[in-house]
Amino acid sequence: MDYRRFNNTIVLRMDRGEEILEKIKEVVLKENIKLASVSALGATNDFTVGVFKVDEKKYYSNTFTGNFEIVSLVGTINTMNDEFYTHIHMSAGDSEGKVFGGHLNRAIVSATCEMVIQIIDGRVDRYFDEDVGLNLFQF
Repeated sequence: MDYRRFNNTIVLRMDRGEEILEKIKEVVLKENIKLASVSALGATNDFTVGVFKVDEKKYYSNTFTGNFEIVSLVGTINTMNDEFYTHIHMSAGDSEGKVFGGHLNRAIVSATCEMVIQIIDGRVDRYFDEDVGLNLFQF
C-alpha cells in the first residue's frame, strides 16, 4: 500500500494480497481521521459481502472467489464510542458481467485497488438502534 495526502483528500493504492478493510483502518488511524467518505475501484479474487435482513435484524454473508472487478466501493468512516468505525458497501463483477455486492466484510486485492478518501472536517459518532438493529449516525 502507498498513499499521498493532499489537504483533505487521500489518494491510496492497495496492492495484491492486501485486505481492503485492514488497509483503510491502518490509514485512518495513522492520519487520525474521524469522519470521511470513501470511494474505490480495482480487482479482487476473494471477498465476502453481506445483506441485512431488517425483519430478522441479522446479516447474511456470501463469499465469492475468482476473478472480479470492483465496480463500486463506497462508504463512510467515522467513530463509534470514540473508536474507529467504517461502513462500506462493495459491488464486484465477474467475467460474464454478473455483479455481486452488499455490505463489505472483507476483500483481498488481486491486482490493485485505487481509493480516494475524502476527509470531512467534523465528527459523527454512532449508536446501536435496537428498533432497526444497526449502528446509526448519532448527531
